[in-house]
Amino acid sequence: MTWDRVQKTPQRAKTNDSLRVEREKTDHAVASGQKKVAEYADAVVELARDNADAVLNLARENADTVLDEARAKADELLQSGEGERHVDPAARMLVAERELADDALRDERDNADETLRRERADYARSLRKFLPLERESTDRFLRSERMHSDDALVNRDDFLAIVTHDLRDLIGTIAMSAGVISKSAPQDEEGKKTLVEADRIERCAARMNRLIGDLTDVASIDAGKLAISPSPGDLAIVITEAQDSFRATASAKGISLHTSIVVGGPLTAAFDHDRILQVLANLISNSLRFTPEGGKIIIYGEPEGAHLRLSVVDTGTGIPEGSLDAIFERFSQVDRKNRKGGLGLGLYISRCIIEAHGGRIRAQSQPGAGTEISLTLPAHAPAAASVS
Repeated sequence: MTWDRVQKTPQRAKTNDSLRVEREKTDHAVASGQKKVAEYADAVVELARDNADAVLNLARENADTVLDEARAKADELLQSGEGERHVDPAARMLVAERELADDALRDERDNADETLRRERADYARSLRKFLPLERESTDRFLRSERMHSDDALVNRDDFLAIVTHDLRDLIGTIAMSAGVISKSAPQDEEGKKTLVEADRIERCAARMNRLIGDLTDVASIDAGKLAISPSPGDLAIVITEAQDSFRATASAKGISLHTSIVVGGPLTAAFDHDRILQVLANLISNSLRFTPEGGKIIIYGEPEGAHLRLSVVDTGTGIPEGSLDAIFERFSQVDRKNRKGGLGLGLYISRCIIEAHGGRIRAQSQPGAGTEISLTLPAHAPAAASVS
């Protein structure tokens, strides 16, 4: 994997999308915060103005009371012929004082509004300057961290490719040597013991090779480069191959392995033969692990509308209800105490393979009543060179 390819991985796209969503949330939170601050400031100003108006109204009521008393007294004076010169100046003075007070209040409120407007504008400008600076700093840090992680990822994949190649060569040599030992074993009791041990070596080598393949597939999935090469074919042939591959193992465990293919024409689709066979092998292996002696496994194949449906049904121990949704996740294991079954990658890889074909995979199970894992593929899938 090159550094450029790292930039196009699904994980990187998810990170970018998450960052964009978080920034939109931040913008929304900032705007909402500004609005709440403005609303709170408006409420405080309005309360202050209400209090000021209440004080002013009270003062005016008191002034009106004094004026009424003065007018009453003036009326008395008018009757005696002395009041006119006392009433008009007092009334005019009160009116003038009120006009001056109203003008002063309007000026004060206008000044307060202008001050508040300037403060809000300054605050908004500060935020507009701060957010780009903060994001630029965050982006610099993110770019630096991504460069380190990308370098580590490239080195990891290069190392994995080298180790995988060397390990497979060694495992191939071990399996070949075990085969030679089996062929050269004498036809006596010692020879039978030799055959048993050689067979054990071959099984362990096959399992090691499968684990290496799983790790390689996971690395390819992480890089968005899971190799899929669809071509027109008959899924019934794949079902038969899978049955033939596991017939001896099932028989040795006392488990019957059957197929049920709906008659009515071939199950034709465009699919990657080896990859679909890999999926079926994973499903059958899991069924063999959890099905006791005397149990039964059936592989079904049938058309389902515009899709083809493959199912592996067993009479095994089943999957606990709380684990059913998680079995297709990475490193998921139903029986965590038993690590002999592998790393918990088989069903995760199977799901990725089926989804790369444009299909779906799901599971149904009841504890003690067996499990059914079904996958559907488009009956007329596009025959692309690879799917990433």
